[in-house]
Amino acid sequence: MPLVSRDKEHIYALSLLTLNADRANEALEHVASLDESEREVFLRLADSHHVVLRALEPLQVAAQNSGFSAISSWCLTEIEREKARIQNAVTHLRKITTELEAAGCPTTVMKSLDHWPDLGNDLDLYSTADEKKICEVMQTKFNAHIEERSWGDRLANKWNFAVPGLPEAVEVHAKRLGQTGEHTLLAQRFVKRRVTKSVGGLNFLVPAPEERIIVATLQRMYRHFYFRVCDIVNTRELIESGTVDFAELQRAADLGGIWRGVCAYLKIVNDYVKEFSGRGISLPGSVLAGAPFGGEKVFVRARFIRVPIMPQGAELYYAQVTNAAFRGDMPATFRLSLLPPLASAAAISYKLTGSDKGIW
Repeated sequence: MPLVSRDKEHIYALSLLTLNADRANEALEHVASLDESEREVFLRLADSHHVVLRALEPLQVAAQNSGFSAISSWCLTEIEREKARIQNAVTHLRKITTELEAAGCPTTVMKSLDHWPDLGNDLDLYSTADEKKICEVMQTKFNAHIEERSWGDRLANKWNFAVPGLPEAVEVHAKRLGQTGEHTLLAQRFVKRRVTKSVGGLNFLVPAPEERIIVATLQRMYRHFYFRVCDIVNTRELIESGTVDFAELQRAADLGGIWRGVCAYLKIVNDYVKEFSGRGISLPGSVLAGAPFGGEKVFVRARFIRVPIMPQGAELYYAQVTNAAFRGDMPATFRLSLLPPLASAAAISYKLTGSDKGIW
């Protein structure tokens, strides 16, 4: 069976497990049909989509109840291994954020803790502090190694650190957000409006609900142009918590000229959730009316749920550039203008070498 077709089956099963546990037996049938090597591929895909625990825990229950002892045992083993990884990462993360704050570097944990009880494959932070101070803290307090920075990293003012004893990279955005570091006023909200979140008995400062949606939109609709299953699950949980102020969300999005992208992001989540659970998430009419497209445009290819770059992604990009120019934000307009040649260089590099490292 072609790889793409198998990806579709795996992602379908992961979506069932995380969005509708009542249909876990359907996912179990799929996993039971896999041989050992195929099951490892399924596990790696669950890891890429940051839903290892949220997928394997209902799968283990279904397997145990249905007499699939081998699958149940496999799930339990992988669950324990993942929990140990997460505990180590969270412990390090707490130490890192504590030291940065103590050194006068206000820091917010972005994205990584949104997946809880799962965790991402790196630890994302945003700070309003000067990058030299951040690097000093990471190097002196944690003996961290600064990873080589790509062109995109430099534009975005993003730094990656390798910390001894921590398999996950620590990614710090300093003063800027966005693919080319175009967002400064919007970025400041991530510290000004941060809130406390308790994870594993430890407290962390994370973005307010509105900024959580903003950063997810920036990542999915303006950078990668694909969704992970965790994006759908995380956003559904956030909307259903009733903590999102949609008027505040629009004010934040308008600062960066990305309201249409936010609406499209939420409409995709709504449509995807509805497909698997039978009902969507509760969105105001202004969001639905502002969405230029929704779930009807996404498709599975190469391990992820893809958003078409042409014309949908391109239209969002040009609307963002136009908005920045109209506001008279020339620095943001200039930075955004660098994105097409940067993307082209990355695509050419990937085609020639199989890697876009050093560019993207």
